[in-house]
Amino acid sequence: MITWWLLISVGVIAVSGVPGLLLSRQSDLGQRIAAVLNVIGSASGGAALVLQHAHPELSRAISIQWALPVGRFAVAADDLGLIFLVPILLISALGSIYGLTYWLQREHVGNGRKLRLCWGLLTAGMAMVVLARDGVLFLMAWEVMALAAFFLVATEDNKPEVREAAWVYLVATHVGTLSLFAFFALLRYGTGSFQLWSALPASVAPRTAMALFIVGAVGFGLKAGLMPLHVWLPGAHANAPSHVSAILSGVMLKAGLYGLVRVTALLPNPPAWWGVTLLVAGVLSAVLGICFATGQRDLKRLLAYSSIENVGIITLGLGLATLGRSLNRADWVVLGLGGALLHVLNHGLFKPLLFMGAGGILHAAHTRQMDLLGGLGKRMPRTSVLFVIGAVAISGLPPLNGFIGELFIYLGLFRTVTSTGGWGWVGLAAPALALVGAIAVASFVKLLGAVFAGTARSAHAAHAHDPDTLMLLPMWTLAGGCLFIGVVPLFVIGVLDRAVAGWAPPTLGSLGTIRNYVSVAWLTATAIALLAAVTLGALMLTWWRVNKPVRAAGTWDCGYARPTARMQYSGSSLSQMMVELLEWVLWPRRKSPKIDQVFAAPTDFESDVPDVVLDRGLLPSFGFAGRTLTWARAIQRGPVQVYLLYVLGILILLLLFA
Repeated sequence: MITWWLLISVGVIAVSGVPGLLLSRQSDLGQRIAAVLNVIGSASGGAALVLQHAHPELSRAISIQWALPVGRFAVAADDLGLIFLVPILLISALGSIYGLTYWLQREHVGNGRKLRLCWGLLTAGMAMVVLARDGVLFLMAWEVMALAAFFLVATEDNKPEVREAAWVYLVATHVGTLSLFAFFALLRYGTGSFQLWSALPASVAPRTAMALFIVGAVGFGLKAGLMPLHVWLPGAHANAPSHVSAILSGVMLKAGLYGLVRVTALLPNPPAWWGVTLLVAGVLSAVLGICFATGQRDLKRLLAYSSIENVGIITLGLGLATLGRSLNRADWVVLGLGGALLHVLNHGLFKPLLFMGAGGILHAAHTRQMDLLGGLGKRMPRTSVLFVIGAVAISGLPPLNGFIGELFIYLGLFRTVTSTGGWGWVGLAAPALALVGAIAVASFVKLLGAVFAGTARSAHAAHAHDPDTLMLLPMWTLAGGCLFIGVVPLFVIGVLDRAVAGWAPPTLGSLGTIRNYVSVAWLTATAIALLAAVTLGALMLTWWRVNKPVRAAGTWDCGYARPTARMQYSGSSLSQMMVELLEWVLWPRRKSPKIDQVFAAPTDFESDVPDVVLDRGLLPSFGFAGRTLTWARAIQRGPVQVYLLYVLGILILLLLFA
């Protein structure tokens, strides 16, 4: 019953954008209908998930033969899938409400209907990826998700940079899809069916299992944005509408992580190198992702690179759990996977909050460039408060939710230090994770300082104001979720325990719960104490400002009689030291002026941090190949007889080497 309930809810969301296609391009009615259907479908699906968690015996798998020659319509819901379905439904509903003001149909007559149609299809595709239990159905849902995301990224396809980002995404996602075709072909070869996600039989050869892990890691890693497979992510997330960026970053990346979680469960005792590979990939993605984030001047590109960092943290926890699965360490499994899955939920809250906040800034100031913003703390006070909440959460600081998930992973890594068998070196990932946290704090201090502090650096920033209630309401909801999980983590511990138990192999026996390794009551008490201290400090500051005379004075002006906004620190100057320290990995580009006169003419200094893999690797390589192989175009032109000659030549070769 519950599974059918979920399918109907997903179907309602899938068709939510269809009524708008039948209405005028100038009418907002279709937009409102889409939002209402999306909220109804998401709320209905959420109720089904609550019922499934309370009464799992009511959830039944569905398997129906269809007209296709391969596969079948097979779906099921379980505790592990619930972790990934909750953000899908929540962000889809909140994003549709946010878009009622942010992307008004009458203001975007050329692309508004396309956006809402693809929004519903993207949500439905992601949900079916999680529910699918057949490889063919999975690939169909995966392709719906991929194509809907492509059209969402290309919403403003009249802009060259948007088209470029969309095409890079499309190429990358289909490279990943080809890897998944290989994955499911190998799965069919090894098991004799396309059934998902049961353990592989003992008869599967080790080489087949190794190939399954490799192609699965590439295919799902591309979707998740693991470095160096992240090439599509920064451009797509920066150039899409902000609520689209929120669902892409906060939710769609998790489809790749969901696949990785399922792949690592295919063997009861996988080779240890599976876990080590994920550990290394997670550390590299987390460290390099946040390093590239700190050098960005584009607000949304900074948030996009920060998503790579968070995907790395989740993969690090999954790698620890996979290694624990290999070595029969139940504590590594519980803390590693529990922390990873909790960070999936957490990232699905604070990253959409930050992207929606960035959308509010873009909506008011008409720019994503941090060096053109400033002073928004006074002009957009509610947005600034919400952005600070998101920044504290994503930096892994208490008392918000980002701290809890990372703490579980830390505790799991600390337990590896005293392990026998030469695995103590795994604990070196803990200082790497601490480094990531420190750079994340520096990056978001830079963001908050450049965007909200100081004075406005442009006319648009000077006249910015908070968005209206329909944009703020989803942000307050997400901020409340960040605070709730950070203060009362016990609320989600039961869900995590059941998901981890469903992933762990029977050979581990009784795993216990997260509460066996972490004092959840202590976490709650600490969070309440911190909140009380912050509240008390805020009240004292308010009393002091009300009851003490305020003396106005100019800020430090370096001796200038008439300082201007250009003289204050910008985002670039705030991060200059960090960029110089990380120059060996960031490879920044600089265009410095040459001063050779006493009274030099006006000139400019330019610097940016391009993506090393895409901008310095792939694009130049493809450009060189395109220029070098222009001679090959000659063989593509000519009369039909020439092509028949090609066919004859190939046939002769096949006959000779048959």
